[in-house]
Amino acid sequence: MSLENVAAGLRNEDGIATVIGVLRQRFGDRVQTGETLRAQHAHTTTYIPGQLPDAVIYPESAEEISVIVRACADHRVPVIPYGTGTSLEGHINAPHGGISVDTTRLNRVLEVNAEDLDCTVEPGVTREQLNTHLRDTGLFFPIDPGANASIGGMTATRASGTNAVRYGTMRDNVIAVSAITASGEEIRTARRARKSSAGYDLTRLFVGSEGTLGVLTSVTLRLQGIPQAISGGVCPFPSVEAACNAVIHTIQMGIPVARIELLDALQMKACNAYSNLGNPEVPALFLEFHGTEAGVAEQAALFGEIAAECGGGEFRWTTNPEQRTELWKARHNAYWASFTLRPGAKGISTDVCVPISRLAECVSATQEDIAATGLVAPIVGHAGDGNFHVLVLLDADNPAEVAAAESFVGRLNERALAMDGTCTGEHGIGQGKRPYLEKEMGGAIQVMREIKRALDPLNIMNPGKIFSFDR
Repeated sequence: MSLENVAAGLRNEDGIATVIGVLRQRFGDRVQTGETLRAQHAHTTTYIPGQLPDAVIYPESAEEISVIVRACADHRVPVIPYGTGTSLEGHINAPHGGISVDTTRLNRVLEVNAEDLDCTVEPGVTREQLNTHLRDTGLFFPIDPGANASIGGMTATRASGTNAVRYGTMRDNVIAVSAITASGEEIRTARRARKSSAGYDLTRLFVGSEGTLGVLTSVTLRLQGIPQAISGGVCPFPSVEAACNAVIHTIQMGIPVARIELLDALQMKACNAYSNLGNPEVPALFLEFHGTEAGVAEQAALFGEIAAECGGGEFRWTTNPEQRTELWKARHNAYWASFTLRPGAKGISTDVCVPISRLAECVSATQEDIAATGLVAPIVGHAGDGNFHVLVLLDADNPAEVAAAESFVGRLNERALAMDGTCTGEHGIGQGKRPYLEKEMGGAIQVMREIKRALDPLNIMNPGKIFSFDR
């Protein structure tokens, strides 16, 4: 097979068979080719069809990942990094076959530098595992995308979540990464210093690269001190617009809210049913404040005043840890709760992000679009960032429903871009968002292609994701 065909992403049958044989000689039964396991390593989270890799391999060190990548490079075979499989845009699919590199056995916390508020972990360490490890240090890692995702996957997709309004996203919290590039070489992008002006910012290049530039082998992260006090609560509103206006006023007043999450009435109905809650089934904001006992009480009181001015109901808040945990467990289960609205349905989970001043307008227009289209599609959002999610529930075997849902998603993305927003606040591009990235970035897509060609000229690193390679 010619290099041109490989670069264009065509399947390389002979190379795949050869690589599987080579890797089996080196790694034995850590190379698996059973269909069930391969299906588990393809995309299964939303309606996007799974595209199975030809084999799954479980490396246990950076050196072993280098061996795997070199073998794949020698025979022009795709490499698809795999964390926990919780991504939503087809990131782990293997459209041209290849080897799924499962990083779950690279799960060590390599070092914690408590005085410097940082740590270095292997990519298979999960968010919950890391915070359990950190518990006795008085520190925690704040990025919380909801799922118990791996740190490598969160870095690769530039994840964020409910805490981003206060603590930022993975972009703000990754100090450095180590990665195996397409040549099999391991590089480290930075030292642990809190700032540097030394050359290109390679760390930011790998954060959000979705496995298309290399396989991460370690991530150095910023940590935060566990707050002295935390308060959390829920506040109902007569409309999504009123709730969004309360968010805007809260952010503009500089109240240091840690979490401020929007649920529309349909999402609240689903959460009540799934988590056995009794909240009013109207739009609502879930909030959390971090600080001193006096500070969180003052912040909660200020928000209560803002909510009242925006037409909101009583803001019920607490510092009781068990009650707060129950509240946020319901929020984190919102994705699964949504499926109670239409049992047996598949979901198209999509997100956009707009400047916060346009949030109310964008969400309201989206609700009108949903109603006009006749879709079942609850809305939930990290409203403090202007980021919200829509989960369209559909019969994936009904072409008309799929077409209507995809048309809606297209309009949602166009709406966000028209407001100078982005087609994805945190899901990433993968396969599902590729058409909208071109509209968002314009000519900058070609710069991305040139970077990809320079680092991965054979297009073996997670091909078929983010943008086309052959233009």
